[in-house]
Amino acid sequence: MSMILKFRYIISFVLCFPFTVFAQVPRLVRVNPQHYFQRTVPKGNYSGLTWLGGDHYAVVSDKASESGFFVFRIQIDTVSGDIKDIVNEGFRSSGEVNKDEEGIAFFPKDSTLWISREADNTVLEYGLNGKQTGRRLYIPSVFSTATPAYSFEALTYNAHTHRFWTTSESTLRPDGKQADAKNQVKNRLRFQSFDDSFVAKEQYAYLMDAPDNHPSAANYAMGVPAMAALDNGCLLVLEREFLVTPSKFGSYVANKIYCVNPIQSMTISQDKVLDTSSPYMKKVLIATWKTSLSLFHQNLANYEGMCLGPRLMDGSQVIVLCADSQDQYGGVLRDWFRTVVIR
Repeated sequence: MSMILKFRYIISFVLCFPFTVFAQVPRLVRVNPQHYFQRTVPKGNYSGLTWLGGDHYAVVSDKASESGFFVFRIQIDTVSGDIKDIVNEGFRSSGEVNKDEEGIAFFPKDSTLWISREADNTVLEYGLNGKQTGRRLYIPSVFSTATPAYSFEALTYNAHTHRFWTTSESTLRPDGKQADAKNQVKNRLRFQSFDDSFVAKEQYAYLMDAPDNHPSAANYAMGVPAMAALDNGCLLVLEREFLVTPSKFGSYVANKIYCVNPIQSMTISQDKVLDTSSPYMKKVLIATWKTSLSLFHQNLANYEGMCLGPRLMDGSQVIVLCADSQDQYGGVLRDWFRTVVIR
């Protein structure tokens, strides 16, 4: 290819992807304290949330008796980005049985909501009244190999880039072993995009961090439970490691938010297994925090939901997160919410 043709190709590429080619990785402004609102938010299994605009958010529960979503009013301080108050404004049911609903994304073009369902490995559309519309994302066949407990959790959509994004929580069967408390294996994930016609588009390889070594763990979970798509084409990725000790004391959840840029990454094919030579996306650490359970600290929070919220007065972007308390398990866990501010 001649130098002139190469130059023309680069220019046309930039014009086609103005938000993404030179997208700037955000930097952390602050991780705000976590809060719970016992009087106005009933105990639940809140596993995902999405911003509807203003103070309103749609929230899914992975163990609600019926399929659908809650509507929460979340008030956020316009200067600090900290959460001031949360009120549950009710549940909107589809009339169907809940299918372990984990992630939710608002689709402003049609004013509908999309929910990822781990039990049947689907992503379905719901109206604002809670009823299913009959539309779904066309999932590539490779995701049918997901293990039942580690299927679709993360789900996000961005109206600027016209892309949905999802992934399995842990490694698909053909791609290798899944991380546990003993093997220190890094999960190999496939990030899958969909366009506004709900058709599968680009797929990318993502490599999680190695888990800590805890051979005596009573229970353990390691995966990606949430993603948030930024306007510039980048993706925020929540990595979560949840360890439960036999005595319960010493249990912890370690959270990390990474940023990746799909346009600066190589696509992959679903027909080729992931291995050590796969072109994994370059990731940049944005934020990290850890919660735990001990005699003196009972702030254990299993964060599973993450979405973009409003911008603050200085232009900073708020990220809103919710934790799954397993119905406030044992009377100790709480339904925690927190915000992270980036710029």
